[in-house]
Amino acid sequence: MHSEQMTHDQKKNLRRVVASSIIGAVIEWYDFFLYGVVAGLFFNKLYFPDFDARIGTMLAFATFAVGFVARPLGGVIFGHFGDKLGRKKMLILTLEIMGIATVCIGLIPTYHTIGIWAPILLIVCRLAQGIGLGGEWGGAVLMTYEYASDRQKAFYASIPQMGLATGLCLSSGMVALLSWLLDNEQFLEWGWRFAFLVSVVLIAIALYVRTHILETPEFRKAEAKGETSKKALPIVTVCKNYPGNIALGVGARWIDGVFFNVLAVFSITYLVQQIHTTRTEALTAVMFAALLMCPFILIAGRLADRFGRGRIYGLASLACGISIFPSFWLMQSSGGNMFLVGLAIAIPLSIFYAGVFGPEAALFSDLFPAEVRYTGISIVYQFPGFLVAGIVPGVCTALIQWNDGDPFYICIFVLVAAATSAFSAFTIQARHNRLAAQAAGTAQD
Repeated sequence: MHSEQMTHDQKKNLRRVVASSIIGAVIEWYDFFLYGVVAGLFFNKLYFPDFDARIGTMLAFATFAVGFVARPLGGVIFGHFGDKLGRKKMLILTLEIMGIATVCIGLIPTYHTIGIWAPILLIVCRLAQGIGLGGEWGGAVLMTYEYASDRQKAFYASIPQMGLATGLCLSSGMVALLSWLLDNEQFLEWGWRFAFLVSVVLIAIALYVRTHILETPEFRKAEAKGETSKKALPIVTVCKNYPGNIALGVGARWIDGVFFNVLAVFSITYLVQQIHTTRTEALTAVMFAALLMCPFILIAGRLADRFGRGRIYGLASLACGISIFPSFWLMQSSGGNMFLVGLAIAIPLSIFYAGVFGPEAALFSDLFPAEVRYTGISIVYQFPGFLVAGIVPGVCTALIQWNDGDPFYICIFVLVAAATSAFSAFTIQARHNRLAAQAAGTAQD
């Protein structure tokens, strides 16, 4: 009877953990990508009005990149305390940081009102957003990964990953809805601010849920053994004992940052400026793709549990690299036909990218033991985001200018990232297979 009660309690708490992780992740990504959507379309006019339109767009995307610069710092800070004090405490704190920063962005006056202080304050808030998200991701996926059984870790760790797709869908949908309801002057004056401020309601709900969950069993076990109280800093332990794991994880991470930011962030500006679709149409196409991505993320998690994280991740990486060529060709040839534009974005983003993003959390979590796992996966996930993903929209803007509006150089850029990630993922899988075979041989002996 006691065993049955424990099993029931564990299942009940797992459901709370899943709800906590997905709700928080949705809000975090909503806040983060809302900035990316608005930056390329409006911030050049509101915060960099004295520059040429293209230069202003690049500067606006530069402030978008600032958030990625801050993410490794957030990952290191919250990874350290998450490995020392627990995952739950850090999840609550990161959500509060992101919420405050997002509300402040919605309240910053424009350049015409306070001059140079407007872009400065924008950058400060963007830094805070990046620090919060840098700590959020690791905690959210570890809560589900460390609660799940060994046979279901990839599936449960893929659930918070749906937060990215749902958050992107909500941010794109919010801007599209406001663009449809308001004229351009109203949107520039106050509409975009409403999109930021409304997240306060969602943050309050997420905080309530997160305060009613328990710490993960794997962290509690490490804590009971005294492994979390060791004097060595988690980041020092990770870098000293697992440099190869870090290198492989970072290599696998490239395609995620590059592919997503090309198709979900840069493509909106590309469609508006090059294909001359309306802002609402471009946002709707991305929103549809993001919504469709959710079930494929879970499917990819299931497949990763069955066939191996590295194998599914590597194959999906290659599919992303190859699919970017027909994707841009279809956008170019669409003549503004939104059905064709929708296909060009939805198929690569919803299916192939989901094959990368679904198994990713488990792939990285497998690389590190519990006592340094928060720090390890934060380094692997956040540092490539700083090095590549944050500059992708700006790089794409420059590449398309150099090639007179032709996106071919962008496609080559994505293909190189895909090949790097596939090689790293297949190497991780081969090493896992080798270690599993050695363990099986030892058990037989």
